[in-house]
Amino acid sequence: MSPAERAGQVVMVGITRGSRAEMQVLKKHAIGTVILMGDHDSGVAGVKPITARLAWKGQPTPILVATDQEGGMVQRLKGAGFTSIPSARIQANWSNTELTAQARSWGNELKKAGVRWTLAPVADVVPAPMRARNAPIGALDRGYGAKPAVVAAKVKAFTDGMHAAGVATSVKHFPGIGQVQGNTDFSHGVKDRSTTADDAVLQAFEAGLQRPRSSVMMSTVTYTRIDPDNPAAFSAKVIALLHRQLGFDGVVISDDLGAAAAVASVPARQRGVRFIKAGGSLAMTVDASLADEFVEGLQAAQKNDRQLAAQVTRAATRVVALKVELGLVPCR
Repeated sequence: MSPAERAGQVVMVGITRGSRAEMQVLKKHAIGTVILMGDHDSGVAGVKPITARLAWKGQPTPILVATDQEGGMVQRLKGAGFTSIPSARIQANWSNTELTAQARSWGNELKKAGVRWTLAPVADVVPAPMRARNAPIGALDRGYGAKPAVVAAKVKAFTDGMHAAGVATSVKHFPGIGQVQGNTDFSHGVKDRSTTADDAVLQAFEAGLQRPRSSVMMSTVTYTRIDPDNPAAFSAKVIALLHRQLGFDGVVISDDLGAAAAVASVPARQRGVRFIKAGGSLAMTVDASLADEFVEGLQAAQKNDRQLAAQVTRAATRVVALKVELGLVPCR
């Protein structure tokens, strides 16, 4: 790949229906990964034409299509052919065997629609006293519980099922947003003053990172006891925990760096650069209008920064390796 193509591989762009404008953005920058945004209630038959439009001839590598298919309040794809998935709080009451079986069924539904990556499960541990006050997870019933070992078992069960269906997963939001009150989608300066570099909550993430089709999503919260100066997605110290303590060397994606209030003060051209420099693999912007700034920012920064250029190459290699694991790219 050329440097420009590698930059396109390390940016994930949000699309809704695969409109002409969205397709122009993807083709212009050879974007390698998209996330389906919006609510799709037209079933598998309605989603398949969208994913089919993303498979045009002449791509450097096929586009990998992701979405948020957790269950409960966070389920992008609905309608005929898609099960109405209960929230993680309800899933937590099932046996691990049942959860794996159900997740495999949900994964098969995604695969039929051309979606090969779900940005789930949530591995955030929410202490019981925090549940109602924890806006991003607890208040929305998105978490599996208050005990790290219990959450870890459910995370593993969910990922086992999805992987059995041939769908990749992404545990989120590392290193955990269960102990904060604010939601970084809407609030700036959200801080976690409790989580440490050797916190027990990390075992819930480790449980979901044991297979080749696994990935992990970085939060945009600032963890004052690990790196008080940077949000996790821009923190080399936080991302290094994945390698040093969890032994993970796969795809590391960001939470949204496009529309999220948490990163609004950072110029758009710098967001992807800062994420890749910190050790990330795939910078996400759900706002497709920012794709130009993300990709062009990375292209410009690489020209005078050999270390960044090498990091982009490593990141693009990890993304393509995930596509190989899913059978989207032949391994030659």
